[in-house]
Amino acid sequence: MADHVDLVLEQWGEQRPDLDASPMAVLGRLKRLALLVDTELRRNFARHDLDSASFDVLATLRRSNAEHSLTPAGLMRSSMVTSGAITQRLDRLEARGLVKRAPSETDGRGVQVTLTEEGLRLIDDVLPTHLETENRLLAGLSAEEQERLADTLRTLLESLGDKRD
Repeated sequence: MADHVDLVLEQWGEQRPDLDASPMAVLGRLKRLALLVDTELRRNFARHDLDSASFDVLATLRRSNAEHSLTPAGLMRSSMVTSGAITQRLDRLEARGLVKRAPSETDGRGVQVTLTEEGLRLIDDVLPTHLETENRLLAGLSAEEQERLADTLRTLLESLGDKRD
């Protein structure tokens, strides 16, 4: 059995046998996999009138603490995007009534972002279908294979500086 990356590797082997194209075996597959996964996840989010960015914010707030509340900086760290991107996401979500921003009770200059009841209801509705989609995408691997892959990817991410905050 062969995939598209195998074809690419064969072509490079013929055209540039002097180069070791073996990294493409991993990174090319990761890139193609990311595109396929992203397409499926976006399809699920669209069924709930969300995009990936909005889901990320709502899910981050939902899992963060009992109050479902963080500062914009906390959201930025958790979702690894710029402050401008967080502001845009929050503006859209606030306009839809899914989050609210309020002055921080502990920091006079700070702001707390909190899920509204509607935001909590929505993320609680979306999360099961999100996990169903992820399970469907991973169905081609056994539980052991999934665990080994997760461990291998963690090792790679850590080697590239992606550490737990």
